[in-house]
Amino acid sequence: MEIQKTDIRALTKEQLREFFVANGDKAFRGNQVYEWLWNKGAHSFEDMTNVAKPTREMLDKHFVINHIMVDQMQRSEDGTVKNAVRLHDGLVVESVLIPTETRTTACVSSQVGCSLDCNFCATARLKRMRNLGPDEIYDQVVAIDKESRLYHNHPLSNIVFMGMGEPLMNYNNVMKAIEKITSPEGLGMSPKRITLSTSGVSKMIRKLADDEVKFKLAVSLHSAIEETRNRIMPFTKNFPLTELRESLEYWYLKTKSRVTYEYVVWDGINDDKKSIDALVRFCKYVPCKVNLIEYNPIDDGEFQQASEQSINAYIKALEAAGIVAKVRRSRGKDIDAACGQLANKG
Repeated sequence: MEIQKTDIRALTKEQLREFFVANGDKAFRGNQVYEWLWNKGAHSFEDMTNVAKPTREMLDKHFVINHIMVDQMQRSEDGTVKNAVRLHDGLVVESVLIPTETRTTACVSSQVGCSLDCNFCATARLKRMRNLGPDEIYDQVVAIDKESRLYHNHPLSNIVFMGMGEPLMNYNNVMKAIEKITSPEGLGMSPKRITLSTSGVSKMIRKLADDEVKFKLAVSLHSAIEETRNRIMPFTKNFPLTELRESLEYWYLKTKSRVTYEYVVWDGINDDKKSIDALVRFCKYVPCKVNLIEYNPIDDGEFQQASEQSINAYIKALEAAGIVAKVRRSRGKDIDAACGQLANKG
């Protein structure tokens, strides 16, 4: 009977050291293998060139490395790259490389499908199959870092958790992945260059604050009027605005880090004066900035991009209240890589 092999990346460095000692080898061998797995991104034991062949064979007998494969890569006319990433069990997620003049940003997924039901998002129409493991999140970043170096001649500069899934519904794995991404033994990236975007899971925002995280927080708000917010994002009935507001006040109290509100303006839904005034009021609770995001229609249904005039009205009102507001133009629309379009179409 074949032994069920363990995914070696589920082991801590300490456990790896113990494994080698238990198998009659020296503990430092665990450090070597750990470095190959995380810092050097080895996909097989054969890659570990400074580890003796018998040791590599022994590892192969006990363990597997469940690394991802970039199944398909699409390049947009604006330089955006979308990866269809195949996981070890055959499921697929998508991640995106977004280049600008000065930096490259990885947009990574945290779940296969999504737990939530936002009506305007293509990803939400896929049922949630499972959470991604820390290694699968980490691997997406490694793949995009390689593409950044290849196409733009510099390492990846920023990461946003805005791909498929709600990161706070996969809290432990996302936190472990960020720990590896920021560790000198992993990619050594500064947490200040990482933004986690949530649809507003209040109790988990409080947990982030208690865990004293150093990365940035973005909230997909889209309306500061309860009724409108519940209509476009039905699950928010469980996370009312008062609760969200209190969790963000708590976040700021603990971290002193300002919040970014991601906000899409739709024609006939939240493009009126009442919606603008509500957002301005909501922005007064904690130091924040607002990204007004261009909408990418996913069908010809009720959600359509608002007029330039409506967006300008938002900018004007926010700036008059002393709130930093920017319009974010979508990238990679021609390859369905823009916000809300990740749906494994291929």
